[in-house]
Amino acid sequence: MPELPDLELYVTHLNRRIAGARLERVRVAGWNLVRTTEPALAEAAGRVVVDVRRVGKRLVFGLEGGLFLALHLMISGRLHWKPAGAPIPKRTGLAAFDFAPGTLLLTEASTKQRAALHLLRDAAALAALDAGGIEPLSMSAEALAETLAREDHTLKRALTDPRLFAGIGNAYSDEILHRARLSPFKRSARLDASERAQLHAAIVGVLTEWRDRLAAEQGDRFPEKVTAFRPGMAVHGRYRQPCPVCGAPVQRVVYAENEMNYCARCQTGGRLLADRALSRLLRDDWPKTLEELEERRRG
Repeated sequence: MPELPDLELYVTHLNRRIAGARLERVRVAGWNLVRTTEPALAEAAGRVVVDVRRVGKRLVFGLEGGLFLALHLMISGRLHWKPAGAPIPKRTGLAAFDFAPGTLLLTEASTKQRAALHLLRDAAALAALDAGGIEPLSMSAEALAETLAREDHTLKRALTDPRLFAGIGNAYSDEILHRARLSPFKRSARLDASERAQLHAAIVGVLTEWRDRLAAEQGDRFPEKVTAFRPGMAVHGRYRQPCPVCGAPVQRVVYAENEMNYCARCQTGGRLLADRALSRLLRDDWPKTLEELEERRRG
């Protein structure tokens, strides 16, 4: 799922191309894409784009007359800038937004079509759509502490909860927790002052560095390869590869459709976190520490 650094990259490039341009029409091919009926999507046609911004994990197109198009890409939705009038791809295409300078295509690799488009009448309707999470790059240390104290979850769950933090998902939460040297299973309401300071610095540092890094790498080219797996990430997507800090093999916990990556030596004092499926299967044979795991692999 595109997260804060990726979405900010989209915002930058979309503003360069369509801010001030007139949205000539919206062509929709995805049967489940449009989630609102009032106002009708046809009302967006002919309006000038005032700006493009990020609200949580949504891309919001402000239109003249006070309307807003709010697009959530979900896990596999992606945007592509093409010549004006470009056709919607048959298998993965969901919609096309036509402007005089070019056409913005929306595709989704998943067959479940989870991407969502809302046309909203005013700012109040846009605010109602916002999950309410704190903005990570502008939050103070005090605001972070207040947010963490609201509910007692694992740090992994807290960071990826849009009601608590805006724009953080599976990939960058792994990177943040590794930078902070904190266990993903540490309880959010039980951090001491030092751990909260580590987490605050890691959130701001990781997201700022990747936002700026992606912008520098992309240059003037529209971002066509938005992915959760980036060369240079410390732990996310790097199962069994060496941790860049200590050299220990990166570990993972698989759950639902995702996996969580972490370094046992840096984050959990060498203790392996239980994989719900595998540890239940192995029971007493499940290795409890990194040393036990390495011994078994050698054996």
